[in-house]
Amino acid sequence: MDIGTRKFHFPLHGYAGIILILLFWYLNWHLQGLRSHWAFFPLWLGYVLFINGWTERRKGSSIFSRSFKSWLILFLISAPVWWIFEVLNKVAQYWKYIGVQSFTDFEYNLFATISFSTVLPAIFSTTEWMRTFNLTARFENTLKVGRSSITRFLFFVAGGLTLVAFLLWPEYGAAFLWMSLFLILDPINYWLGNPSILSETARGNWVTVLNLWIASIICGFFWEMWNFYAYPKWIYEVPYVDFWHIFEMPLLGYLGYLPFALELYAMYHLIAGIAGIKTSYKLFV
Repeated sequence: MDIGTRKFHFPLHGYAGIILILLFWYLNWHLQGLRSHWAFFPLWLGYVLFINGWTERRKGSSIFSRSFKSWLILFLISAPVWWIFEVLNKVAQYWKYIGVQSFTDFEYNLFATISFSTVLPAIFSTTEWMRTFNLTARFENTLKVGRSSITRFLFFVAGGLTLVAFLLWPEYGAAFLWMSLFLILDPINYWLGNPSILSETARGNWVTVLNLWIASIICGFFWEMWNFYAYPKWIYEVPYVDFWHIFEMPLLGYLGYLPFALELYAMYHLIAGIAGIKTSYKLFV
């Protein structure tokens, strides 16, 4: 039986999420002046609560209900993970924030860190929600990638080369920003015995990859849509692809969300593995 056809209750935190979404979506789009620095977090907290509630409604559990500690850890790890991309963007200037000039450096860093804390919970919660539909079940035994130690080593080397290329020639390396860290870190996770994409694709299992990709597009759509009428907000200046915009994002830029989701997966599990956070293994069950 498809787990989505079974009957489970829709939890209270799911309803709380709906309320937060509706309230802060309205405030973020309709108030004048600075508002998204305080409205972004509760809006995305609402999304995360709602998508966990929907997951629980479909399968009887979610990251939130199985391990509240794991759920909180996602927020704690998310902010420093995204700050890495902010630091790398200092080299490339692919995106910038307008309206932040009104804040002191301390205020900007504080509000940004709070907002960045929602990235991992949103992507990973949406990934588990996607699994409840079994849309990718046919990809549990397909192409095997990563079985050879040579393949894993080549991933690692390719990651290092693409990261160097991005740092040296950022005007040509937008794609490298969103793939280099995954290519470096996922083999490391494999070698350390942490959850990794290569350990799954080596068995021909692409379910996690595909669900992460779909989740990243879903979250990416809402990130860009809710940003469009926000203030402060981000805008893009990506060389050679700055056309055919959907909201502020160039159409081709949405492809960057696919490897970005894999990078988040690799970065999270490396940090969790080093820190000995065993609850991280309860994701996506």
